[in-house]
Parts: sequence; structure tokens; C-alpha cells
Amino acid sequence: MGLQDLDGAVSTRFGELADDARVQRAAVALEANGINVLRAADGPEAKRIVLDLIPKGSQVHHGASESLDACGITHEIETSGRYEDIRSRTFSMDRATQADEIRRLGASPDFMLGSVHAVTETGSLITASMSGSQLGPYSSGAGQVILVVGTQKVVSDLEEGLRRVEEHSFPFEDARAQAAYGVRSGVNMILIINREITPGRITVVFVDEVLGF
Repeated sequence: MGLQDLDGAVSTRFGELADDARVQRAAVALEANGINVLRAADGPEAKRIVLDLIPKGSQVHHGASESLDACGITHEIETSGRYEDIRSRTFSMDRATQADEIRRLGASPDFMLGSVHAVTETGSLITASMSGSQLGPYSSGAGQVILVVGTQKVVSDLEEGLRRVEEHSFPFEDARAQAAYGVRSGVNMILIINREITPGRITVVFVDEVLGF
């Protein structure tokens, strides 16, 4: 089953943009939990906001992210030459002989870019992962974390957020992984961030567009 097939097979409940009141509640709660919130009307504005937050020459890492791809952020990081692109660097390294260096580079970049699978109106971030590679940088390893989040990912609470992961995000990600890599995905690890103890280390850029899964 491909992504287009899934679009009709997966419930649309978790794919619809949240109304402004829900987004505002989530933003206020995130700010109260030490997480910065910015808002963009669309992908191009989100790209401008994100790139304005990253000084030239910074070490930047990112996971595989449909949201970053859709906004053009992945392309900019990998091709502009303005940043030290950790993902491209590690992909060019030998995993048999340089595994430790690859692990260290990916674990603690200056900036980690990505997204999450759900944001609760109570101010929590939920991210599921097959490998867990992005979870360490998100939780504590990266100096700064910037998360680009379509507002269709706003949910009421943690229970609803975990349902969104299982019922909506995973089927799409599983189909994407099979198409891109020929392997099945899995909800093997889940990170829930309820509060950031270093205020401002994490920034969420809400985008008023359906982005990612």
C-alpha cells in the first residue's frame, strides 16, 4: 500500500488542521513549559523563520522529516554551503570503521532540526521513532532543537497523542519507509517531552498547513 492509497484508508480525524483556539492553547502551554513557540502561515514562512534562527557556519543535524522536506529546509541545509551538515557528512562515512564517530556527531549537534508526531494542548511533545536516532538530540544532546510542526498535529492530551501516533502517523511512516528503504518501520521508541529545563533550548514552529504525518 502506497502513501496515496493510505490517504483514503487512514482516518482523517488526525489529518485536519486545528482551529486557532486549540493552537493558541498549545502554544501558551508550551511556553509555560520552557519551550519557545513561533508561528508561520505556510511552509515558505516557516523556512525563513527556521533559517533566521541558525547562524551561518553552525553544525546542523536533522532526521528524515517530511515536514522539513516540504518546507524546503532540508534542501537548504544540505546544499546551501552555509552550514556544517551533519546528516550528509555521516552518510558519507564508513559505518564499519567510523561507527563511533558517526554516533558522536549525531548525538550532540549545535542545532537539531525535525518535527514531532503530536503536540498536546497541555504543552507536551510526542515523537515516535524506529531507531531512536533523533530522540537523544531532542531530549538533551543538541544545543538547540527546532521542530517544524503542522497544526494538524495538535491534540487534546497525551492519550490522544499516542492514539495519533498509532492510528495516523505510523501507517504513513511505514509506507514511506517501505517505498524509500524497502523495510518496515516501527513504533519502537517514544519520547515525551513535558517540560524543557533549559528555557528556550527547544523551539516549536507551528505552521498553519498540513505538513508531515
